[in-house]
Amino acid sequence: MKRSNQFNLTKESIVLFTFGLMFILYSVLSDDYYATLHVQAQLSQQQQQEQQNSTVLDAMSAKEEKGGDSLSLNSIFKQVENSVVQITRKVPPPSSILPPSPESENATALGSGFVYDSKGHIITNNHVVGNAKIVDVTLVDGNRYTANVTGTDIFSDIAVIEIVENNLTQQSPPPPLKPLMIGNSSALEVGEQVIAIGNPFGLVGTMTTGIVSQTGQIIVDDPESGLSIPNAIQTDALINPGNSGGPLLNMNGQVIGMNTAGVSGIGLAIPSNTITRIVPALIEKGNYTHPWLGLTAATLTSDLAESVEGLERNFKGVLVDSIVKNGSADKGGVNGSITDQYGKKNGGDIITAVDGHNVIKIEDLVSYLEEHKKVGDKITLTIYRNGQFLDLEMTLQERPSPLLYLTKVPSSPVPP
Repeated sequence: MKRSNQFNLTKESIVLFTFGLMFILYSVLSDDYYATLHVQAQLSQQQQQEQQNSTVLDAMSAKEEKGGDSLSLNSIFKQVENSVVQITRKVPPPSSILPPSPESENATALGSGFVYDSKGHIITNNHVVGNAKIVDVTLVDGNRYTANVTGTDIFSDIAVIEIVENNLTQQSPPPPLKPLMIGNSSALEVGEQVIAIGNPFGLVGTMTTGIVSQTGQIIVDDPESGLSIPNAIQTDALINPGNSGGPLLNMNGQVIGMNTAGVSGIGLAIPSNTITRIVPALIEKGNYTHPWLGLTAATLTSDLAESVEGLERNFKGVLVDSIVKNGSADKGGVNGSITDQYGKKNGGDIITAVDGHNVIKIEDLVSYLEEHKKVGDKITLTIYRNGQFLDLEMTLQERPSPLLYLTKVPSSPVPP
């Protein structure tokens, strides 16, 4: 009987011990579980905070890249008005057997410009100065000065002038000119507000506003002139005759373009990154050399695609039309189109890539050449010909100067 009781006690002890051990293990595991949940919650909060901090830093970085906080229109105008000038040059009277009229003898061309650096260099359009060597500059205070044309580039429609003396009015030399701050045009986005300042129709110091309608446009002329300005900024800010050469500003008062043309409510401006690339050469050497392929081409359309046998309707690329003899493309083996006896053009290589970068439209090719290449560089064109893709390497030549068009204003597109 005693043994049975002892056994029962021992059995009960074992059961109690087991439950106790399970309780202890449960408590420990529960503590670990909740501790793990707590740690995970802390890590999740930390990750969210880091992500928020990263987003804030990215926003701050973007703001810094665009120049910080925006300014009011009035404060921007007051900040830059003394750095925007009016430029005039005499226009030679047209050749005629008749005596020139008083109007033709006193004809002038009018444009705008802005101060580029602390040395007093002023930037304007090439078509504003034309083929003149000397132009007149009028500051916002009305004082007039004479300026020499330091350098010009017809292909980018950029010119640099510099005030040398005041010989139109016997006044003291001009005060130190304050240069405008140059911004980064590649940071522009469609919809951003912009400001155009200039002298439309001779109305001094006029401001108009608008938005960036599009970027990456191309300003070009007829194929014979060879003019092309890639990556132009399109804006709906009103740009009239006389605005040419004036600054296009962002809301931080930085120059992000130079007003060049305005047609039917569409304004076009040369991007500031083009200005900063070309102007130093104009100041130093008086000119800028552009790389050149020596071909004419057009973005492939459905109609053009029909001229290439076996080509899919939605094939993308640039169809080569003609080749300049002994030019880069000619020496590299590029083929142009052929006109048959019925006057219809057939064939022609299709450029699909340049140095491994896809080419979908002519702007892609022109922009790549201007921004990433210089005269003497090697370049590889990927072309589609007779159902096969070929890589053709060639050396870029210098674009010949179109002397015939030195006083012509760019108006319509042209290939490289």
